[in-house]
Amino acid sequence: MKILLAKPRGLCAGVKRAINIVELALKKYGAPIYVLHELVHNKYIINNLLKQGVIFIENFSEIPDNSVLIFSAHGVSKSIRQEAYSRNFNVILDATCPLVKKNHIKVTKANNKGNEVILIGHHGHPEINSTIGQYNNDKGGIYLIKNIKDVYNLKVKNINKLLFITQTTFSIDDASNIINELTKSFPNIIGQIKSDICYATINRQKAIKKIAKKSDLILIVGSKNSSNSNRLLELILKINKPAYLIDCVNDINIEWLRNIKIIGLTAGASVPNILILQILKKLKKLGVKHVIEMQANDEKMFFTLPKILK
Repeated sequence: MKILLAKPRGLCAGVKRAINIVELALKKYGAPIYVLHELVHNKYIINNLLKQGVIFIENFSEIPDNSVLIFSAHGVSKSIRQEAYSRNFNVILDATCPLVKKNHIKVTKANNKGNEVILIGHHGHPEINSTIGQYNNDKGGIYLIKNIKDVYNLKVKNINKLLFITQTTFSIDDASNIINELTKSFPNIIGQIKSDICYATINRQKAIKKIAKKSDLILIVGSKNSSNSNRLLELILKINKPAYLIDCVNDINIEWLRNIKIIGLTAGASVPNILILQILKKLKKLGVKHVIEMQANDEKMFFTLPKILK
């Protein structure tokens, strides 16, 4: 057997920034540090931070006064942000990914102009909740859709004042198809697909397409609640290639590898490199002789940290 290793893979700049913020806060203020929701969607990272004294909460009532609070990488709504600053916390830090925040700004600007927003994304995801929470519905409307059928059922107040925005971790292909239908139904709608779906999502989807063509089986490292990891899985299943989403090396089923010659391996944008190395080590023990890295794009993105932590 041999492995085709996708590049880029694993941690993106937004996830690295969020982890750095929490670890630097631990160093500066000491444990415990409170994070609203899971910082990022990866079990290994969450468990590692728990061991360091991070407490993940869902309600402000769980946080004592004078504590340190951090918003997760997925962002928070305006109302939650306002409530946080109205409480007696010692320090509030924002680990929201800058590319998610970019969508927040777009929603706010559209709202201020009286434009309605069509948001393409997955119901219940914390990024979607935070983005919807930037809009004041008294001035218009924000509508969530996730497929073409939703486009046909969509009813807005003013077809001439519409903007669409895409969840940063959405499928490129699915978004393109949905946007094509949106522009047919609402010719005056404005928006740009590539400016919303983040660079890491685009690059990882391109990279997995490249290795999928030559692989018999695809392993995707990522947690079950990771949006971008699930989109990688869906992409491969749509082309009828066997694929599995695994959290760690222990999830590998030896039966999957029976009669397999070429394994494609990639990882979602919230996966640390240690998990990939552990999987490579295991697969080599199971008979892999060669690991070939296949590059689709180069990544040099970097996001700065809050000044208070520098």
